[in-house]
Amino acid sequence: MPPSSTPSSSPSGSLGSAAHLYAEHFVAEDDVLREARARAEELGVAAVSEGVGATLAVLAAAVRARTIVEVGTGAGVSTLCLLRGSAPDGVVTTIDVDGEVQRAAREAVADDGQRSNRARMIGGRALEVLPRLTDGAYDLVFLDGDEREHPACVEQALRLLRPGGLLVLDHALWRGKVADPAARDASTVAVRDLGRTIAEDERWLPALLPGGDGLLLAVKR
Repeated sequence: MPPSSTPSSSPSGSLGSAAHLYAEHFVAEDDVLREARARAEELGVAAVSEGVGATLAVLAAAVRARTIVEVGTGAGVSTLCLLRGSAPDGVVTTIDVDGEVQRAAREAVADDGQRSNRARMIGGRALEVLPRLTDGAYDLVFLDGDEREHPACVEQALRLLRPGGLLVLDHALWRGKVADPAARDASTVAVRDLGRTIAEDERWLPALLPGGDGLLLAVKR
């Protein structure tokens, strides 16, 4: 997600409770992830929070993911978390418009001792790349890109996921504003409407988690 439109990964508002902060830091990051996060900060990229990163690893492990699509590389923080949770032969296809961010992600993958062919980096806009990927071939799709493109990306995810595959959408609470009916700015309305659309779509089995800035999960029926 572009830094200009990306909410901070730090909890804010009602999300910043002691319990939330405790949960966010429940799983400590190691040196490799901390280095990746530092590179993200240098590049002005809001990587996933620690709690979201740990959740991504657990989700990838829970669905025994071998094939993952990631929109928004996050300088390698989320990529690493997904790789660590995936099967030993799992591959993350990660899409980002920023070549410098992808170079940082490659460095993080190398630092972690992962085989380079486990992270398939594709440069370009998500809506130009996703249509080229294979129908029903993916176990997990993680969206952390431009919120304006999320509705179209969700439709692509529905096509790409196998039955029982998992969609994960970051920033689903959008700085906590999605829960406030009085918040009517364009980004908040877009995220709120997308969440409602997924919740009402019988093709998905959804849930909304309060970790980080909100994680929307949906299993393809």
